[in-house]
Amino acid sequence: LSGNSFVSLPVAELFVLVNQRIDDGSSPLISLQRPFVYFGHPHTQIYVNHNGHLTFDGPWSRFTPVRFPMHGNRDIIAPFWTDLDNRGNGYVLYNQYTSGSVLQQATRDINTYFPGLQFTASWVFVASWYQVAYYPTTGTVTYNSFKVLVMQYWNSKKKIWYHSSLYFYDLFFQAGYDTENSTNHFTIPGSFSSQASGTNSVIRFSSNVNVTGRWAFRTDHGSRGCTFRGETRNRVISTNIVLR
Repeated sequence: LSGNSFVSLPVAELFVLVNQRIDDGSSPLISLQRPFVYFGHPHTQIYVNHNGHLTFDGPWSRFTPVRFPMHGNRDIIAPFWTDLDNRGNGYVLYNQYTSGSVLQQATRDINTYFPGLQFTASWVFVASWYQVAYYPTTGTVTYNSFKVLVMQYWNSKKKIWYHSSLYFYDLFFQAGYDTENSTNHFTIPGSFSSQASGTNSVIRFSSNVNVTGRWAFRTDHGSRGCTFRGETRNRVISTNIVLR
């Protein structure tokens, strides 16, 4: 989704609050309205963790980012993994969509980035960290907003995409994705770098889809999709991050 248009929409009308204001917290188990296959691993549930990552096997409170590959025992999607604290300000939220303008915008964006894909979103899961401060600056005007989108589509091309719009702040973070045993992983260049933040951030001004600050990747290698209500479905993961 377009970073500017999506972040500006009324939060209360779009999302469900993940949890109360708590440092290093996580959402309760969220049942997915569609099964999601991530590098061959089928998932029917997800957790939105306050420190900027999504996990599937259980909540995870770890606030210190770890470089990918971790060679660990979990699948993780990390739009912006760092030490965040929403006790003073900000919200961690989520929602799922099977129709409406969110799917329409996602469809337009992905087809713009990848002409010829013939992509039509049929399900989108969105998690948003909205105006959340960095620890220990909670309660101040220093905050960031970013989000991650997990999508499903009907096309048989079995592609998953991850994209982001990155702005800046002076703090190390891990952005990318990793899988169990790190059989598949990716780190957005600039993570853990002194050049990752600031007005000349290498992440803010770079891209792999010719949209400044936006990244997209295929992440369905080894995935054969899954069957839902008698039909084979394939997956798209899309991340849109706005830091400010």
